[in-house]
Order: sequence, then structure tokens, then C-alpha cells
Amino acid sequence: MTSRTFEQGADGRPQGEAGGGERTLADLTPSATAQVVSVSVPGSPAVARRLADLGFTPGTEVRVLRRAPLRDPLIYQVKDYEICLRRAQASCVTVVEVDR
Repeated sequence: MTSRTFEQGADGRPQGEAGGGERTLADLTPSATAQVVSVSVPGSPAVARRLADLGFTPGTEVRVLRRAPLRDPLIYQVKDYEICLRRAQASCVTVVEVDR
């Protein structure tokens, strides 16, 4: 089992955690901000590589801007640009929600 260490913030909780634990990017609601923990695409390293090339790397902050009326696709802000992903790809990105 792999363990991750986080530095503690001023409130005593690990930095980057809002108390909710790990979720996927597809589970976040609009206006939520999260930090990428990992990208995992079983059986498709090309998709994982493409997500990393788009900026979904561990430690990167991502904000959910909006979603389409039928919940797919979703628009995210990564660094200083916006990216549109389908829920299938967004569910491959594990994040922890952060307070803003």
C-alpha cells in the first residue's frame, strides 16, 4: 500500500484537504476547487499521458467552472486556461477538495 504525506496547514489538517477525502474530478460541483492527487486510466496509458499533458498532474489546482445541462461535458480551469472533459475522462482524475 502506498502512503502519501501532506504538510499540515494552520488549522492542523493536512494542506490540500478540506475534510472530504479523495474524490474524482467528475464528482465535484460547479465552483468547487480541488487539488489533483493522481491520474489513473486502467488499460490506457495514452489517455493518462494526454491528461498529464493537459495539466492534470499531482499538486495542480483545478476549478470546476460549469457543466452542460445533461451533466456531460464539464469545463475546468487548470492553471490559466479552460479545458472541457467528458465525465469518463474526468473520473480518471483523483482529487481532494480545497477551501477557497
